Amino acid sequence: MQLSKKLERKAREMGAAYFGIADLSLAQHCSITPHEEKVIAGYPVAISIGVPLSSSIVDSIAAQSDIYAIKNYYFHVYEVTNPYINEITLCLARIIEEEGFKAVPIPSSQTIDAGKFYGFFSHKMAASLAGLGWIGKSCLLITPDRGPRVRWGTILTDAMLIPGKLSTGKGCGGCKLCVEACPARAFTGNAFQPSEAREIRMDAEKCFNYLNGERKNIAGVAACGMCVYICPFGKK
Repeated sequence: MQLSKKLERKAREMGAAYFGIADLSLAQHCSITPHEEKVIAGYPVAISIGVPLSSSIVDSIAAQSDIYAIKNYYFHVYEVTNPYINEITLCLARIIEEEGFKAVPIPSSQTIDAGKFYGFFSHKMAASLAGLGWIGKSCLLITPDRGPRVRWGTILTDAMLIPGKLSTGKGCGGCKLCVEACPARAFTGNAFQPSEAREIRMDAEKCFNYLNGERKNIAGVAACGMCVYICPFGKK
C-alpha cells in the first residue's frame, strides 16, 4: 500500500492526471498476443498513467484541411506528450526497482510488430483493466471525463500492488460518431468485447495507409486525430 501511494504521488507530481493499477490475470479473458501472454507470466501487474492532451489543440483539428493545426497536433502528441509520458514511467520504474522488484516501462506509441501494428504491450488494455476507462469503437481508451483525449504509459512489474476496480462506465452505447468521422473507414462499428480480436472493430492497415499516404502527402506528417476529436466524451 505504501509503495502504491508513493508511486501515485510521484506520478501526479510529474503531471499524470490518471494513475491506476491493473491485475493482469484478468487479461486471460481478453484477446492478447502470444507475446503479451508471455510477458504477463513474468509481470502480473501493470501500472497505467495518463497525461491529457490539450483540448484546444485537439479542437483545432476539426478542420482537417488546416495543415498548420494538423502539424501542431502531431508535434504536441508525438514530440511533446509521448516523451513526457516516457519520463514519468521511467521514473516510476526506478522507484519500483529501488524497492527490490522488477519493472519494465513500456515506451509510448511503440510499434514492435510492423506487420500487424502491435506494440510490446497494450497501453489501452492496461488502462482499462486498471479501471481508468473503457475501450471504445475507435479502439481508443475512453475516459468518462476527457474521452480519448489522453495519452497512456505503462509499467509492468512483479510488485504486489493492490489493483483498482474495473470501470463502471456505460460505454459508447449506440454512438458511432468516430466510425462515421473516420476518413480511412477503418472502424467497423462493433462494440468492444474483451475476447474478440482488434480486427473485429478496426482495420489497422487502413488507418496506417491513410496516415502515411494521403495525410502525409497533404500535411507532411502522419496525423489525423478525428476519432480523438469527435468523441462526445471529450468535448466540453
